[in-house]
Order: sequence, then C-alpha cells, then structure tokens
Amino acid sequence: MKVVALTGASAGVGRATARRFAESGARLGLMARGKERLEATAAEVEQLGGQALVLSLDVADAQAVENAAAEIEERFGPIDVWVNNAMATVFAPLKDVSPEEFRRATEVTYLGFVWGTIAALRRMLPRDRGTIVQVGSALAYRSIPLQAAYCGAKSAIRGFTESLRTELLHDGSNVHVTMVELPAHNTPQFSWSRAKMPRQPQPVPPIFQPEVAAEAIEYAATHPRRELVVGWPARKAIYGEKVMPGLLDHYLARNGYEAQQTDEPLDGEREGNLFEPVPGEFGAHGEFDDKSKARSLLFELDRRRGRIAIAAGLGVAAAAFLSRNGKD
Repeated sequence: MKVVALTGASAGVGRATARRFAESGARLGLMARGKERLEATAAEVEQLGGQALVLSLDVADAQAVENAAAEIEERFGPIDVWVNNAMATVFAPLKDVSPEEFRRATEVTYLGFVWGTIAALRRMLPRDRGTIVQVGSALAYRSIPLQAAYCGAKSAIRGFTESLRTELLHDGSNVHVTMVELPAHNTPQFSWSRAKMPRQPQPVPPIFQPEVAAEAIEYAATHPRRELVVGWPARKAIYGEKVMPGLLDHYLARNGYEAQQTDEPLDGEREGNLFEPVPGEFGAHGEFDDKSKARSLLFELDRRRGRIAIAAGLGVAAAAFLSRNGKD
C-alpha cells in the first residue's frame, strides 16, 4: 500500500484525489486548513478501504509542512507519493487586488508547493525513490484576466519544477517529479474564493468533474511522465499560446471577463477563504454539475497511448505480412 501526502485535501480536486487513492488501499496524510472538512475526507477514505491521518495546517507555513511530513512517516512509514494541490485565489482585476491579498494567494498557491516539495525531497532523496506530483493548470502556460495572482503562481510552479527536474537528472536521482496540467474543473473554489466582480465566478467552459483530475493525478503518480496535460481545453490553451499568443491576448480581453462569471449578481465583495477557512461542508464538487463532463476522451486516449501504439504497430506488421504472402 502506498503512502501518499496530499495538500488541499479537504475539498475539490484534493478530496476527489484522496478518494481515488483510497480505492487502492493507500495510506494518506491529508493536509488543509479546515479540520472538519479534513475529517469528512478522512471518513470517506476509510470507507473506501484506505487509511487517513488528518493534518490541519496552512501550507504557506514551511515548518508546519515539514512537521506534517514527519508525522505522516511516523504514522505510516516512508512517503511514496507527495501531491501538491493546495491553492488560493482572488477573482478580481489586478487594480482591485491589495498587496496583502496578492501575497497571500502567492504564498499558498506557489510557496505551498515549494515547501511541500522540499519536505518530500528531504525524505525521498536519501532513499532514492518517490514521486512528487505538482497539480498545475493550463493557466501555467496561458494566463487569463481576473486571476493574475493565481496565473502567476501556476507559472512559477512550472518554472520551479523544471529547475528541480534538471537537478534531479544531473544527480542521477530516481526521485521523479511530474506536473499535471488541468483544464477548468467543477470545484468549490468558485463558491468560496475571494471575489471582487459584478457577478459570481465560474470555471471557464468546458468544465470537467474533479474525478477526471483525480484519475489523472493518480495516473501520473504511478506512471512516470514529465508532464500530463488533461483534456482538449488545456491542450488547446497551451498550443495556442505557442502559436498565436498575441491573438489570444485580444480574444481573452474581449471574452475572458464574461466567461468567468455567471448571470448571478455578486452582492458586494466576497471575503472568501483567502485568509481563513470558510464554514460549511464543501465536498469535491462545486455548483456546476449540470454543466460538467464526467470524463475526458483525450485523457483516456493519452493514458492508453502505449497500448494504442502497440496495436497500431501490430496492425502495420499484419498488413505487411499479408501483403508479402499475397505476392508469394
């Protein structure tokens, strides 16, 4: 049974990921600020056949993350997989974001990944094994309006991870680091994040259910890949940025504001969970179940590309064999 450390485990993609690992009997160290929601996640993990350790902490606190890593190993043994997933954001034009808000979103979404990665490396490097999964986003490549802090943090995570990867290669280390780049998902962040917009936030369609992300994260943890891009929307954003970044700037300037807001008015500024957890039981799903896809065909094909390549190769070989025999 794998030992998995998971940040942002109390809701959204983190909660769905905890359930996914639990189905294979994993022992999970669950990290987030909201203790009640963590305990609810732990109950789900144990119902599915896994084991859970609740660790209520702020990932922006490097020492707290280090202490949690030590507690996980004391309870369950060596950490096999570390998943950095915690995030915080502010839905607002940059001109309306205070320095304190921007710093806080960066400390959680970027530095939380850094502290988690360092805590994992302290344990994995001496053993020369283990996998670190960075839960990224298409926004690490193509930023959008109204989320400058979040986009900046995701871009920073990508740069940080690429630097680390080269160091691991230089050292000949068997510790693996991978990024999973996600499209928009139906999670509670759109209901509880700080917001300063005319209307309620929403994920940019097309939207996927968090179980799609969870499946991809588990796959990346067990099938070494440099990077895993999930779904056509994420691929389209990444490739579009490479081919026509200027055109995308103008497209997002025209459409990016409307695409991130529902028709429901936002009654003033929403404080959200930026500095303190919000009360309530938020599960894996957000409010957009009726608009969300339960699977990604492109991810299914990508995950099976080895088998598809083998089948294609066998087909070519069979066709060549039949062609030769037909001429004899």
